[in-house]
Amino acid sequence: MSSDIKVNEYSGAKDTATFGTGCFWCSEAVFQELKGVIKVVSGYSGGHVANPTYEQVCSKTTGHAEVVEVIYDPSVISFDELLEVFWKTHDPTTLNRQGNDVGPQYRSVIFYHNPVQKQKAEQYKEALDKSGAWTNPIVTSVEPFKNFYPAENYHQDYYRLNGQAPYCYYVIRPKLEKFEKVFKNKLKGH
Repeated sequence: MSSDIKVNEYSGAKDTATFGTGCFWCSEAVFQELKGVIKVVSGYSGGHVANPTYEQVCSKTTGHAEVVEVIYDPSVISFDELLEVFWKTHDPTTLNRQGNDVGPQYRSVIFYHNPVQKQKAEQYKEALDKSGAWTNPIVTSVEPFKNFYPAENYHQDYYRLNGQAPYCYYVIRPKLEKFEKVFKNKLKGH
């Protein structure tokens, strides 16, 4: 009997990326669809309050951003590919805002876990800024990962469990449909 039996469809290798693109419900719905993504957890990162609640984060005093922790198999999807999705699925030029969601908890941020992630995130940001892809300058911050606190259970798998709720239907669904067209070849089941 082989000792290297796989317990899932992935190679067994795992890495972590942490992104803030505004509301974590939208981010979670997008990243969950990608081949090679093992798990996506909505949560809070970058602040100074341990184990914050949603209400505390919404008070704008914790320093935390709403983020997703993306656990992925780097043999199936690379950090570079995750960065491409990150940049193309939100507006990185609006400071502390995504659509109607306003406040520092909705900032565009990449929390890097190692020097390679930092280098790639900064290079991608610089190249995009120079390309003129957006009229306004990119305000996304690239910060060292220092903490992650999972959000309350009712925030996890939010779109999948609440797809007919007004926010899901009018905000997340159109974003997800656009994402699925652009990244069709990277989606699970394709």
